[in-house]
Amino acid sequence: MKLLAQRVLNSSLKVNQEEVASIGRGILALVGFEKNDTSSDCRRIVKKLLSYRMFPDKTGKMERSVLDINGDILLVPQVTLALETRKGARPSFSEAANADLGKKLFDVLSQEISKHQGKLKLGIFGADMQISLVNDGPVTFYFQSK
Repeated sequence: MKLLAQRVLNSSLKVNQEEVASIGRGILALVGFEKNDTSSDCRRIVKKLLSYRMFPDKTGKMERSVLDINGDILLVPQVTLALETRKGARPSFSEAANADLGKKLFDVLSQEISKHQGKLKLGIFGADMQISLVNDGPVTFYFQSK
């Protein structure tokens, strides 16, 4: 599992020109699932995402987590994060989870986040989405479950 977490001032997501989710200050998390990912990987990456200190304290040091600031999270499935790009001029799906596994893991991941953080909004699995964001910093972190 690969997850790209962007510290944002706000973010919104549209499908077919209709806004389906928006958040204020918090994290836009784009996630790609790989064929060997499990529910355990979801729990591990949620723990990391929620506890990672990426928000500034009063002195400007990154000492606060999304939970510490009571921030929002917009979780978006993005298969392209799991695609293989080392060879050739076109990405390969060889390492990506199939749609059924990806959807199952996206549901597990969102349920795990919801257990600890009630301010979660979701992208739509399999949809063509347009995302707007104001990246704060910019601050972006890349996490892998393995």
